[in-house]
Amino acid sequence: PCRIFVLGIGFFTLCFLMTSLGGQFSAKRLGDSPFTIRTEVMGALESRGVLRRMSDMLELLMKRMDILARLENGTDFHKGDEARFPLDRFQPAAGLMERIQAIAQNVSDIAIKVDQILRNSLMNAKMGDSRRDQCEVPRDPKYPDCAGKVEWMRARWTSDPCYAFFGVDGTECSFLIYLSEVEWFCPPLPWRNQTAAPSPPPPPRAQAAFRSHLAPLLELVGTGKESLSFMKKRIRHLAQQWLRAARRLEQKLKGRQGDQKQILIHIGFLTEESGDVFSPRVLKGGPLGEMVQWADILAALFLLGHSLKVTVSLKELQSNLGVPPGRGNCPLTNPLPFDLIYTDYHGLQQMKQHMGLSFKKYRCRVRVIDTFGTEPAYNHEEYATLRGFRTNWGYWNLHPSQFMTMFPHTPDNSFMGFVSEELNQTERQRIKSNKVGSMAVVYGKEASIWKGKEKFLAILNKYMEIHGTVYYETQRPPEVPAFVKNHGLLPQHEFQQLLRKAKLFIGFGFPYEGPAPLEAIANGCVFLQARFNPPHSSLNHEFFRGKPTSREVSSQHPYAEDFIGKPHVWTVDYNNSEEFEAAIKTILRTQVDPYLPYEYTCEGMLERIHAYIQHQDFCAMPSPPPPAKAQSPAMQSPPSPLALSPNATHLVWSPSARRDPHSWPPTDSLQVWLSEGRHACTETCRQHGLVCEPTFFRFLNKKEVFLQLSITCDSTEYEMNHLYPAVAESVHECYLQKEPLLFSCAGHNTKYRRLCPCRDYREGQVALCRDCL
Repeated sequence: PCRIFVLGIGFFTLCFLMTSLGGQFSAKRLGDSPFTIRTEVMGALESRGVLRRMSDMLELLMKRMDILARLENGTDFHKGDEARFPLDRFQPAAGLMERIQAIAQNVSDIAIKVDQILRNSLMNAKMGDSRRDQCEVPRDPKYPDCAGKVEWMRARWTSDPCYAFFGVDGTECSFLIYLSEVEWFCPPLPWRNQTAAPSPPPPPRAQAAFRSHLAPLLELVGTGKESLSFMKKRIRHLAQQWLRAARRLEQKLKGRQGDQKQILIHIGFLTEESGDVFSPRVLKGGPLGEMVQWADILAALFLLGHSLKVTVSLKELQSNLGVPPGRGNCPLTNPLPFDLIYTDYHGLQQMKQHMGLSFKKYRCRVRVIDTFGTEPAYNHEEYATLRGFRTNWGYWNLHPSQFMTMFPHTPDNSFMGFVSEELNQTERQRIKSNKVGSMAVVYGKEASIWKGKEKFLAILNKYMEIHGTVYYETQRPPEVPAFVKNHGLLPQHEFQQLLRKAKLFIGFGFPYEGPAPLEAIANGCVFLQARFNPPHSSLNHEFFRGKPTSREVSSQHPYAEDFIGKPHVWTVDYNNSEEFEAAIKTILRTQVDPYLPYEYTCEGMLERIHAYIQHQDFCAMPSPPPPAKAQSPAMQSPPSPLALSPNATHLVWSPSARRDPHSWPPTDSLQVWLSEGRHACTETCRQHGLVCEPTFFRFLNKKEVFLQLSITCDSTEYEMNHLYPAVAESVHECYLQKEPLLFSCAGHNTKYRRLCPCRDYREGQVALCRDCL
């Protein structure tokens, strides 16, 4: 009974100890805020009293146990035949006494330690009270979004593991630390250590130097996809041509090469996440234009001496960017290590999904390879939404020149291009002597392109032998007329050989704006194509629907029609059989030499990309001059840098005006023309032998320019419209542009005559003005 009693007392004491003290440590769980301890430590004096009472109880228990032991021992000595029991019972009692004494000593020690802990807790609580005020959401007009962001973090910080990666644990302080040090919505906390050692100055940049071989680039491109194999074959095939062009440009630049850039090339349409529909079709007649262009971009950037990283997977992209673990809501873990990123629309979307706020910070470094172009009206998110220009591919709010096209059809964008194989004089003579005057090759590797074209083919067959390169599988020959000699899908070099024999390369309206017509013209063919009436656009043709452009395509290949023309390019109405047949007869009598525009040579592309890298800086764009409406009457407007031309038809940069050192292209290449109501600035400039230059719109966006052109403005409004600056002559109302991202060479309305900034250009290089290199 004694042992049971003592064990019961011990168990009761332990339970009482845990119950009394357990709450004192509940606030010290890992991850709890130091500020939640305050409500738990207010009973410190009561806790120490509990421990003292427990110690007194154990001491009283030991005294009573000692009395019971003596009484029991005395009773047992009087039982003669049970003389063995006293010793047996005394020993357990003595053991229990020792245990109770040990418990009492432990409780005493615990009391001392808990007293120390509680004293420290009270001190920390006082410090927490003062720091808690520092973790209240600051009201700083410089950070108007801080309170809203903290509220969002309270509700959603567990929605993405990246927040915990940056130290967010659900406390107010962790929210404010994150929002002030990782993001930038809240002001820095005064009690945080802001005296970090200053970072050493960045090392001097290496100078870009032209490279003399392409083998390392082939390793960078990688393996594993048919599309990559195609691109590497193209780079190898054109290697000598690229190297000769690089040497010529190096001599032309005379050492003015500039700094070496760190460049990431992410080909988004080849990633598995975007579907990579191109790679499986490389060997089956699928479109190769995009891969031709990417191969040439890689070769040009590498030969110009820049440091490249190439990615074709989302995992590689995340690794190179420094994306934190999670769902992509947080910024990058480190500053972006790349000066430039070349990607496409698929890659742009992937970057936005995984870079968090860093995408907005670094998007000025992105260059988007965009075959058909993106006009400003579709690029500006708010305007596109309000005015019905929103599509699946637009609304990125980039500078329009960050989009880089395959052909120079959209002056608002930068012309990237590609290259075609150049011929030396010996090869040109050989081609001319080996031409088969009655041989035609049809443009189109898919059988669907041939459907419904029997009428044209029958007329063509009267005069020429027709060859095709339509993909087919052995068991299923393509559905092409029997008189067509189909070679099947040919490797690139064999296709070139076919073009070198042919007299005519004929298109049936699709595909649009591919590289093949330029390759045919470069190999001595005449290109015959259909004129579209009405022109194809996103308003009337399924192929262009959803693309971020309102451009009207008047033929299968507008560049060939507008920039090359006869005798190399014939554009006719295929619905008029007589015109079609007459064109074929004339082509048979016409002799042409191989022709390749300079801008599609290796040297032309190297020259263009070099100029872009050296001069295009969208992270430090100059701000437009303040509009006239924003100026107070007391302010004197600075004199216009423009002057009326000698024949009084347009404005030019005044010889007496200071040249803007930050302007590229140089301002002295500027001419200002007034459009007709039915013409966009693109057409207006072309009519005068010039190209539209959207960079110059900021010099035109002033009321004084209307006055210099003798335009009467009864009122001048300042609005957001991609057609402004413009004048509605019928009512004498003038309009200035409110949003610089909407300055656009594209677009027209019969109501307005637009102010158009035009410039000259280098012969064969429309992307660059005469003094732009």
